[in-house]
Amino acid sequence: MRPSSNPKSDSKYTKKEAKTITQVWHKAGECPNNTVPIRRTKIEDLLRPKSIESFGRKPHHSIPKTTTFDPTKGHQYAIMSAMNETFYGTEVVLNLWKPYVQVPDEFSLAQTWIVSGSGSSLNTIEAGWQVYPELYDDYNPRFFVYWTRDGYQTTGCYNLLCSGFVQTSNQYSVGGAYTTVSRYGGTQYEISILIYMDRETGNWWLSLFNDIIGYWPGSLFTSLGDGATIVQWGGEIVNLETGGKHTSTDMGSGHFADEGFEKASYVSNLLTVDETNTLREPKSLYYFADKHNCYNVKTGNLGTSGGISFFYGGPGRNAKCP
Repeated sequence: MRPSSNPKSDSKYTKKEAKTITQVWHKAGECPNNTVPIRRTKIEDLLRPKSIESFGRKPHHSIPKTTTFDPTKGHQYAIMSAMNETFYGTEVVLNLWKPYVQVPDEFSLAQTWIVSGSGSSLNTIEAGWQVYPELYDDYNPRFFVYWTRDGYQTTGCYNLLCSGFVQTSNQYSVGGAYTTVSRYGGTQYEISILIYMDRETGNWWLSLFNDIIGYWPGSLFTSLGDGATIVQWGGEIVNLETGGKHTSTDMGSGHFADEGFEKASYVSNLLTVDETNTLREPKSLYYFADKHNCYNVKTGNLGTSGGISFFYGGPGRNAKCP
């Protein structure tokens, strides 16, 4: 199965191509045609979460709300949001790091959110990379996808852990690990993600490094059938306040946005898909970091090929973030 069409590029925009990087499983070979790689779920994976019901699922309140965010929920963000338009997808380049995560049931991630609705009717499509020891039993960054149609209450899951996302490619593993990651002051690595709605079928397609990975059937969603009202990009961590102190889990590289290229993590080439199925730079953008002494966000400049970009991240617990 293939999409009926792909988004067109705005001729005014010089697109940056992220260099393809391999996942760990590629060292063992390839999947045959007409098959897809699926990460094996072991009994130990099911026993790590607090309950089987919570395995592979995000808790409620897992989307940044730039005006009403409640930090007591334990999730903290450093993001950029596009609003006040109707969106039919997004393309983005995410700088890839291996952040430190303090305890197994915390995580650190970089992703994009495609959002419509609110409260118990919240619809989201999500993709990016994350370090999440409780889910994967290691500390490697892994490519992931997520979805929900009821505000993370009873629907949705990570990757292929429930019915939802349909993988069609044998080239990449959803949930697959990367060991080629950026180094502080050294070589930078990235993943390039494109998500867009096929207006003929209502399905939402996902590409990684320009290769089609699969799709979320339009039938999964309610309000996303009319497009998204918000698109967001950036970092998220979970802060469980172990020992009564703020977590030392890194976001991004573990360094603040002010340090800039090769030191702070970045998100670049921000584009959204409009009603004509064209990739364009969004008109209205808003920055948000709910705990700026722990993790922050700052506009960036990666040159003409970087498009709209920003730096984000931080080390978590420090003298100003006790």
